[in-house]
Amino acid sequence: MLIKIKHFKRDLNKWSLLLVAISVFIAIPLFSIVINLFYGTGEMWSHIVSNLLFDYLTNSIVLLIGCGILCFIIGTLSAWIVSKYEFKFRKTIQWLLFMPLSIPSYIVAYCYVGMLGNGGALIRFLNYLGIKIQKIEMMNITGLIWVLSFSLFPYVYAATRAMFISLPNSIRDSAYLLGASKFKYFYSIAIPLASPAIIGGIFLVSMEVLNDYGAAKYFGINTFTTGIFRTWTALEDLQSSIYLSGLLVLVVFLIFGVVKWLRNKKSYNIKLGSDQEKNNSRPELKGSKKIIYILIVLIPIIFGFILPVIQLLIWAFQTFDSIFNLELLKILVQSLTTAISSSLIIVLFSILLIYISKWNFIKGLTKLAKISTLGYVLPGAIIGIGVIRSSQTIINFFDDTFDMKIGFLFYSSSVILIYAYLFRFLAVAYNSIESNTQKIGNHLSESSYLLGLSRLKTLIKIDLPILKTTIISSFILVFIDVMKELPLTLILKPYNLQTLAVKAYEYAEDERVAEAAIPALMLIVLVGCLMTIFNYRFNKDIANNRINIFTLKALIGRFNKK
Repeated sequence: MLIKIKHFKRDLNKWSLLLVAISVFIAIPLFSIVINLFYGTGEMWSHIVSNLLFDYLTNSIVLLIGCGILCFIIGTLSAWIVSKYEFKFRKTIQWLLFMPLSIPSYIVAYCYVGMLGNGGALIRFLNYLGIKIQKIEMMNITGLIWVLSFSLFPYVYAATRAMFISLPNSIRDSAYLLGASKFKYFYSIAIPLASPAIIGGIFLVSMEVLNDYGAAKYFGINTFTTGIFRTWTALEDLQSSIYLSGLLVLVVFLIFGVVKWLRNKKSYNIKLGSDQEKNNSRPELKGSKKIIYILIVLIPIIFGFILPVIQLLIWAFQTFDSIFNLELLKILVQSLTTAISSSLIIVLFSILLIYISKWNFIKGLTKLAKISTLGYVLPGAIIGIGVIRSSQTIINFFDDTFDMKIGFLFYSSSVILIYAYLFRFLAVAYNSIESNTQKIGNHLSESSYLLGLSRLKTLIKIDLPILKTTIISSFILVFIDVMKELPLTLILKPYNLQTLAVKAYEYAEDERVAEAAIPALMLIVLVGCLMTIFNYRFNKDIANNRINIFTLKALIGRFNKK
């Protein structure tokens, strides 16, 4: 024991103290939720348990299972076809398979209700083809599973495609020599080998499903997230919403534990071939097989991206004169300003945490940095509640102790919102940058130290230039997340701040779905352009065999968004 204390004193340095301070500061919302659980239940808790909790739990489980199964089918089949077969427009299709992530799920929900309702564009088109249908009811849990699945399947697709591309053709050839059919090779060998990536992708889908508020609220489906909002806003019981948040945290960490166990159980070591071009040679699709396979990859693109965009364009044409004005352009500027400033801060804190952890010599303290990245696996509603509770504590402390009114610092500016984004999306940048720092190694930094440069100068002059591309990609991923985020923004935005995501949601809430089209399209164009850049980098890294397929957030972050 004395030896451990002596080692602790020996290894303790200024970087250790700074690591603790930054990590605790970022993770305050999580600590706030945990601490407030000991304050007892709220006034409405018994009512929630008796009348609502069962619906929250069962609906959330049904959504998780339904979306998980459908995303698995769509994502793996699409990934297999575009990675293992050659056909016309393959590169365009593999880019389009990412694009459903550019549309927030709640906007997709509005579009489908509009398309399939009485007089909807898709209903009129089907009637024109001779298929007589008045309407298709979407506002139920089945419709929500459909919407979320076609919005979120790219998480499974992206991770699985990276894994499928890494599979050497020698494994396939050996399977064929042993008498396996192409189908048997796919489900008996390729799927098991890709299972860590598939499980990781489904985990990201699950986190997005639990985080969803806009689509579930619009469809009238009671989930944990809608329940947290309702308890806090309609029932005005913050403490009960904290208890609901605590239950949801338990669900999240249970899922996380299961996923971690499954991925450890299903991990494989695959030796890649030295000849990458030969390894990734693809047979040409021909005949009826070509038609079927192309239809399989087109279906998710049509239902997840093309149809919603067509509906938004129809609405935009109808409402352009009344909606497109200086106020909307102001909202666009506010969205960009908030997203850019938040992304810069998040990337900066990620770099600081990564390198301060390296400069700290106490191994146990490095785990604190990982705690500060847990915000990504928590729904935005939970983080929002945690930030509000901790903010109230700070405001009350300054008011009671120093008679200082500091509430305006929290509620009249974007500071509290950007702070919440920091905790929510830190993992997106942190995991991506950290995975690349590990590839660089320490030899350059150590050489710099020997030459007399300080740690900070080494970071600025050597490490950051090397990591420039990764830092830019991380910035793009975080920017996309912030632009699309809805639950957290709804809870914490100041009264004088609007974003495109919130504006589209507010129009839909007021039964003005058509008016939501233009802000939604502006959001899609911005996100889509950035996703095109990211997709280019993603494909380049895969081609050069630089993708860490087992760290999914380093691949695709949480476009997550919704």
